[in-house]
Amino acid sequence: MINSINWDWNIGEKALLLNDWESKFKWVEEYYVDHDGEKIAAIVNVDEGKFTICVNGKAWDNTFDKIWYLRFSPDGRTTALVSEMSEWTVAVDGRPWDNKFDYAWNTMFSKDGKNIAVAVQQNMKYCIAVNGVPWENSFANMVNMNISSDGKTTAACVQTKEFGEGEIFKFQKGAFTVASNGTAWEKEFVNVWNIAISSDGKTLAAEVRLNLYDYTIAVNGMPWENTFGCVWEPVIHEETGAVLAPVKAGEQWTLAENDAIIWNNRFVQLLHQMYSPDGKKIAAIVAPKFGKWTIVENDRPWSIMFNDLVTDAVFSPDSKKIAAVGKEDNKWRIIADKAVWDNDFDMVWKPVFSPDSQHIAAKVEKNGKYTIVLNNRLWDRMCSAIWQPVFSPDGEKILIRSIEDGNYYRRVLSVNEFI
Repeated sequence: MINSINWDWNIGEKALLLNDWESKFKWVEEYYVDHDGEKIAAIVNVDEGKFTICVNGKAWDNTFDKIWYLRFSPDGRTTALVSEMSEWTVAVDGRPWDNKFDYAWNTMFSKDGKNIAVAVQQNMKYCIAVNGVPWENSFANMVNMNISSDGKTTAACVQTKEFGEGEIFKFQKGAFTVASNGTAWEKEFVNVWNIAISSDGKTLAAEVRLNLYDYTIAVNGMPWENTFGCVWEPVIHEETGAVLAPVKAGEQWTLAENDAIIWNNRFVQLLHQMYSPDGKKIAAIVAPKFGKWTIVENDRPWSIMFNDLVTDAVFSPDSKKIAAVGKEDNKWRIIADKAVWDNDFDMVWKPVFSPDSQHIAAKVEKNGKYTIVLNNRLWDRMCSAIWQPVFSPDGEKILIRSIEDGNYYRRVLSVNEFI
């Protein structure tokens, strides 16, 4: 969670005209807004084969051959992947890293934003570069990159042995593992997928495939003793270090923690498992039967069902409530504390709880326009673009960042006045 205590939380609005950007540049790409709403930026084309970033109407001094993946770091810096003379790197507030690569993608940040990591390719080998410095070791292939909250550990699924498309026996012996800060686990697997990293970087867990038929979870390089028909992405308990993962036992799914099945119920599907912030509850998204989706909390499914899907579940900070997004008949709705909100939408983004757990808000889309819904009530403005709402630390105010009629607005509203 971004630390917002020092943001400007005074009630009111700030506006920035965007229409003149179109006249200043040949074209303007998608807008991105800083977490605190004080900056809006876009990739802009200034001439044939020359691109830069415009922030609050002021362009970077440097131009590049190509730019993509513009993002704001948690500490408010503007970052993008940039190409100069067919070499790629990361530019931070207009200054590119010294090291350049054949290709770069998937920028990642530590929780405080001080560490920036990116996947890179150089001479047909792959690794992760942190603050411009690549791992000492590179690999034949690399996917599913991740970074710890403190930014001290980066990890990825890597290929350690070369084999051709027809060399199936080499593949079955295992040629994939996890690399942490460039050092590969000793044990290799037939496949490795999503990696979870504890906030201190000391525990890494990943989905692994032991052979053609058996799947399990590996923790710091050691697979669980029990095997399953399939597994999904693990999560790690931040206090105890326990590893929790959905597993397929027989023909149905349930939850396993530290190699032991902990729930009695079985489901057609189970995913997006999560510990509550206090660590005392476990919830997940499940399909109790084919084509029916809901939330399960401590092995007890909710009675509310959706035909299409349920996604983006989140616990309240006090661990007492859960909110999620449900879809049925191509209409999206918000589920909060076991109740479905009144309005349906063309799209709904992940719900956001206030720090005091008293309020829930979300970005929504209806008829090609965007707005905010708060505590089951719609904001009275429809916008051409809007970003996820942010609550003040005391939960009494809400920050709304939007584009309306060619203007960017940063508004701080009282929650009581909104509802």
